[in-house]
Amino acid sequence: MTIKKTWHDLHRESLAFGQRLADTVAKGMGSWRFIIIQTVIVAIWMILNVVAYVKHWDEYPYILLNLLFSTQAAYAAPIIMMAQNRQSDRDRAQADADYRTNCEAKEEIEELQKRLNAIEVDKLDKILTLLQEMKAK
Repeated sequence: MTIKKTWHDLHRESLAFGQRLADTVAKGMGSWRFIIIQTVIVAIWMILNVVAYVKHWDEYPYILLNLLFSTQAAYAAPIIMMAQNRQSDRDRAQADADYRTNCEAKEEIEELQKRLNAIEVDKLDKILTLLQEMKAK
C-alpha cells in the first residue's frame, strides 16, 4: 500500500536550500529561546564592559553592540519576510487542497443521496404494490 503524500509534504520537498534555511532562521528568531539567549548575551556584554578593569572594548553607549543589533535586524527582516511569503504560499496551497477535498466530498455525498433516493423510491414502489395487492383481495 502506497501512502499518498499530503500537500504539506509536497510543498516541503519543493523548497530549495535557501528557502528551508530562511524558514529555519525565521522560526528560530521568533522563539522565546532566541529572546532569552539574546538577553543573556546582552546582559553579559554590558556587565563585562562595566566591570572591565583594563580595557573596555565597547564602552557606554555600546556602539559596537548597537552595530551588531543593526546588522542582525538588517538580515533578519528580509529573512522573516521571505518566510512569511512562503507561509502565504502554504496557506494558498492548503486552501486549494481543502477546496479539492470538499469538491470530492460533495460529489460523493451527491452520489450517496442519489442512491438513497433510489432505495426510497424502490421501497415506496414495493409498499404501493403490497397495498394494491391487499386492496385487490
